[in-house]
Amino acid sequence: MTTVWVAALILGVMGLVFGFILAFASKKLAVESDPRIGEISEVLPGANCGGCGYPGCSGLAEAIVNDVAPVGACPVGKEPVAAKIASIMGIEFDANAKPKNARVVCQGGKQERVDRFYYMGIADCAAAGMLNGGPKMCEFGCLGLGNCVRACLFDALNINANGLPEVDSKRCTGCGACVAACPRGLMQLIDEDQRVMVLCKSHSKGPDVRKACKVGCIGCGICAKNCPENAISVTDLLAEINPEKCTACGVCVEKCPMKTIKFVQEDEKTKVKVG
Repeated sequence: MTTVWVAALILGVMGLVFGFILAFASKKLAVESDPRIGEISEVLPGANCGGCGYPGCSGLAEAIVNDVAPVGACPVGKEPVAAKIASIMGIEFDANAKPKNARVVCQGGKQERVDRFYYMGIADCAAAGMLNGGPKMCEFGCLGLGNCVRACLFDALNINANGLPEVDSKRCTGCGACVAACPRGLMQLIDEDQRVMVLCKSHSKGPDVRKACKVGCIGCGICAKNCPENAISVTDLLAEINPEKCTACGVCVEKCPMKTIKFVQEDEKTKVKVG
């Protein structure tokens, strides 16, 4: 009986000692949390949808405080929430910031592209790209296996009949989840009022592009030479449009021999300009 009491006493003393050590360590080694994280978490809608690209509202709040994410990163709360978060962060909120939509910067679907082999692996763009550069002859083109579609939490993306992602601009919140999911960087966020884009990311030489795709940029520079606003430049064999200078006049759309440059959003103004 004495042995039992001794054992119980020893265990009790050890418990107290270890408890004291743990209590001391928790205070000594505690990492102070920025109070703004909690304040921003309360302002966020609490949907924990992940549409911002972070694991829940608390994850986004921490990213904003650490200057990793912008104050307007929540696609659900939009401007009202962004304004409150900016106030917490002590910065000025730009109410005139243009909302953004996602766009697919590739037109090389089943009808336009040339394939090197038939891919029968898992439906994952990154995995397909690791197999000898992917099944498409163009190493820059969309593989169409839906990583972006699966990443979108707002049903704003689908793979169309031509094997390319298609964006529903009415559903797109501009959260950027599809941008992060595309291993080839073919999803881009653009201002809602941007009208003209170069729908290609290839940096291959012209003859190689023609062999691989019917609508790829060959870096000929015809668009740049004919642009009345000097809004286009050709860098590393790929045309680029400066949206700040572009007036959506439509000259580059008409002149492009490969039909790589397109109106991505048409309104009455652009329809009049292109006749």
